[in-house]
Amino acid sequence: MSNVQFLTAVIVGLSFALYIGIAIWSRVSTTGEFYIAGKHVHPLANGMATAADWMSAASFISMAGIISFGGYDGSVYLMGWTGGFVLLALLLAPYLRKFGKFTVPDFIGERYYSNTARQIGVLCAVIISFTYVAGQMRGVGVVFSRFLEINVDLGIVIGMIIVLFYATLGGMKGITYTQVTQYCVLIFAFMVPAIFISIMMTGNPIPQLGFGGSGADGVPLLAKLDGLHQQLGFDAYTNGSKSMTDVFCITLALMVGTAGLPHVIVRFFTVPKVKDARISAFYALLFIAILYTTAPAVAVFARTNLITSVEGKAYTELPSWFRTWEKTGLLAWVDKNEDGMIQYRKGAAIDGNKGKPIFLPDDIEGASGERLMKMSDDGEGAFNTATDNENELYVDRDIMVLANPEIAKLPDWVIALVAAGGLAAALSTAAGLLLVISSSVAHDMLRKWLMPNIGEKGELAAARIASVAAVIVAGYLGLNPPGFVAQVVALAFGLAASSFFPAIVLGIFRKRMNKEGALAGMMAGFLFTVGYICYFKFISPETNNADHWLFKISPEGIGAVGMVLNFVVALTIERFTPAPPENVQRLVEDIRVPIGSNEDVEG
Repeated sequence: MSNVQFLTAVIVGLSFALYIGIAIWSRVSTTGEFYIAGKHVHPLANGMATAADWMSAASFISMAGIISFGGYDGSVYLMGWTGGFVLLALLLAPYLRKFGKFTVPDFIGERYYSNTARQIGVLCAVIISFTYVAGQMRGVGVVFSRFLEINVDLGIVIGMIIVLFYATLGGMKGITYTQVTQYCVLIFAFMVPAIFISIMMTGNPIPQLGFGGSGADGVPLLAKLDGLHQQLGFDAYTNGSKSMTDVFCITLALMVGTAGLPHVIVRFFTVPKVKDARISAFYALLFIAILYTTAPAVAVFARTNLITSVEGKAYTELPSWFRTWEKTGLLAWVDKNEDGMIQYRKGAAIDGNKGKPIFLPDDIEGASGERLMKMSDDGEGAFNTATDNENELYVDRDIMVLANPEIAKLPDWVIALVAAGGLAAALSTAAGLLLVISSSVAHDMLRKWLMPNIGEKGELAAARIASVAAVIVAGYLGLNPPGFVAQVVALAFGLAASSFFPAIVLGIFRKRMNKEGALAGMMAGFLFTVGYICYFKFISPETNNADHWLFKISPEGIGAVGMVLNFVVALTIERFTPAPPENVQRLVEDIRVPIGSNEDVEG
């Protein structure tokens, strides 16, 4: 066992022991504790837990990777997710907390006085959560595959077992205090290497300032990266290639999708008072900003280090980190021109269907160091024929944050710490999502509809059984994701934007909105978005490009169109159907009443 593996095993093992210990300490016996921690979470703790819940594997592992490869184009994830949390904190969270229900489908069902509305809410929540959790499970697999030097799929299975234990035992109460710990782990793990590398590359210990500064040669770091990109045939790093329409739609879908994500919204039900929901939202935004303002710097550092470390170098002279990552199947080299040198250019290194190289057989090298590989288990797609000036390097963008400390030659304990941080980010969000799925099934589907006499113990048992089933499905989706972690998560945001966001906004701010309009809008927006995503991601992936997209809008951004469709259909149908009952209209007025003398009343 290498020193990195040993330190990783120690640090990850200690963190997991802490998570599981918290779950045992906080095990619950009531549904109120299981779903919303009994509404007894302090705003500071809730802000930290919300930040951990929000900053998933997409934020920790994949966002900086996408920015690293996409440059300006990747910034849509940064803008959309950051702006979305501000929107949620200011526009929705306090009102939903005042409403006081356990789940988002619970709000939908009560506000629109309809079990059908509740069940549509359950369907949307479950599909959104499963799409989101697929990205988290893949993130877990990526981390385990590198630092335990195992296959990605086996890493996902290990992650399933761990998250199942503390999510089903402690419920929201256990998850909350586990997430507080996980936030501390992930933010420390993200910032330490960023500070180290910023000092090494720019002499500035503040990464947010360092990546805009100059290196030892006096050349601004971004200008240097632009030059490296253009020399190798890539677009300039600071230039964008996406259409402004697609950039706008992806950003908007991520923003409003954030405000409609059920696993984030439910966090604001766990605090004692309505005022505490606002305070915890402020804390969460502060904690999130630490990582989000650092991610662009990490992206620039990682991209620069990768290019300068491998391009034009002989394969036989590369450091050990390259071969270690090769064993995971997430990094690969094909010597197309048989000169034994790494040639990194714009374009795909390998042809095939699945975009994930697999060694045939494991770790086989030719005399020149060439790797023999294929693209899928069915034998379709092999490496390209030998040519000059073509790309020979395959790099999965999800490895950039994890590999960055190794590429920069940081101490082994820093590399191990990053592994623990990546796992903390993925597992914290996965646990929150699994809780949403289990509560939607047990509370909204069984107790509120199919089995109203199920009882407290029966509902709690059903929630735990639903968690087990959810973990199994989530694991399958993690094994077969439709894209990189951040891309998969972006699809979940689009689904939330097209379904929940309009229904929640209209439910709070428009008394006249009735069940007919809300139901029609949710179904129209959701089905349109699901259909569009499924067509380009699964039915006809070969047409997934700007030439075939509607208005040149990618599947990651189509949720914005689905949201507009939802609003239009809902408001149109509302005009021709009866107004809601008087008690529902009074309920809406009560939710919107400015909080004054009763702000400190628990509810």
